[in-house]
Amino acid sequence: MAKMKMKKPQIIAMGGGGFSMEPDNPLLDEYFLAQTGRRKPSVCFVPTASGDSDTYIVKFYAAFGKLCCQPSHLSLFRPPKDLKGFVLSQDAIYVGGWNTKSLLALWREWKLDRILRQAWRKGVVLGGISAGSICWFEEGLTDSIPGKLTVLPCLGLLQGSNCPHYDGESKRRPEYQRYIRQGRMKSGVAADDGVALHFIGRKLSHVVSSRVGASAYSVRHVNGTVKEIKITPTYLGKTQG
Repeated sequence: MAKMKMKKPQIIAMGGGGFSMEPDNPLLDEYFLAQTGRRKPSVCFVPTASGDSDTYIVKFYAAFGKLCCQPSHLSLFRPPKDLKGFVLSQDAIYVGGWNTKSLLALWREWKLDRILRQAWRKGVVLGGISAGSICWFEEGLTDSIPGKLTVLPCLGLLQGSNCPHYDGESKRRPEYQRYIRQGRMKSGVAADDGVALHFIGRKLSHVVSSRVGASAYSVRHVNGTVKEIKITPTYLGKTQG
């Protein structure tokens, strides 16, 4: 009897975009679902970072209800009886944005961080936007504390640091570079709004975008300074010829 082929771990970290920021542009969400390899994948939205915002959850169902998938959501305020079984039964886990510090605290209390690591190893596609992007890295640049951007230790499934909204919020780029230049943050990768970083295992395999002109960047500490290298993504829409 032939052995079942194991799926490779995948994470799709979005700098911004998706259903909550681009309700009329489903390109990133469609790409996310396609990586499951399933015709009609089960996809679970995790809105922990927003405090399980009802508005956010409704937007998710409105958007993904139009796509070829089986949508659901996970609330840690009303968790399923078998949390581990529920998560591991999914084809994809889509994590929403907002407060990453609160998200990580709740996940660790419920041991969801450990379950998600198992899901990742099992081949469940993980990903999300903003908080749902930086949470997978060793470190992320977060605005979880009102009024300032800080370095936040995260789950460490992916090496280095991450900065979302690189072009969408004016302070993101200079603060990310400052922390890295000062040695207070690991080198990493940043993404403009509308850009997704697709990791297979721990390697950045593809960079895609839902917006023409949006980019990703490798940002590294080199000899006491910062070196930023632009990574041009593959645009997922139709280009005018």
